[in-house]
Amino acid sequence: MNDLDTGVRARGGRLRIPRSRGAASGFLLIVLGAWGALIPFVGPYFDFAYTPDQAWTWTTARGWLEVLPGGATLVGGLLLLSSRNRATAMLGGWLTVLAGAWFVVGELFATTLNIGEVGTPVASTDAKRALLELAYFYGLGALIIFLGAVALGRLSVRSLRDIGYAQRPVAAPDPQPERVAEARAAQHAAPEEVEPEVEPEHRSWGRLFGRRHTTTAATR
Repeated sequence: MNDLDTGVRARGGRLRIPRSRGAASGFLLIVLGAWGALIPFVGPYFDFAYTPDQAWTWTTARGWLEVLPGGATLVGGLLLLSSRNRATAMLGGWLTVLAGAWFVVGELFATTLNIGEVGTPVASTDAKRALLELAYFYGLGALIIFLGAVALGRLSVRSLRDIGYAQRPVAAPDPQPERVAEARAAQHAAPEEVEPEVEPEHRSWGRLFGRRHTTTAATR
């Protein structure tokens, strides 16, 4: 039995993975990335902010330390969520890990890199100050690193499900679609020729007796 009967294997080999492989981690990373990029601008609405505690106020430090890693996390999560290619999905995983690490250590390098000061937490108690630091930087970054590492670990292992997905049978393409179409068009354009029916010869009684009389006379 040939490939035309059973189908052919899908291309891609080891790089092909099911889209659901990084879907859960990708979705969570998209949510965390959106949180990290937007919270400095919307946090002042519910008294959860760093200085300057004004909504939609842009600063260089916010751009470098919050919007940039948040956007990178969101893009990495999208790659993990939508890609069926192992290399592309792993690129998204590494992007989220680096973005999470920047959330954690970026504030420490802000002065050295001369990218501005992120401000101070607007909090009246130590508990709220700690909560702000975790939600904006350290806890957020650690959670992003964890999810990105989990996604990379899953992508680095080639499971039986991946092998089955890469080797799944697909319908074989028609090798000569143009010729088949031309043959079908020719059949419709030129109807089959029907041979005319030949009617059997009918002999009258007169001819039959006349031939008999002639034969008798010749015999005499």
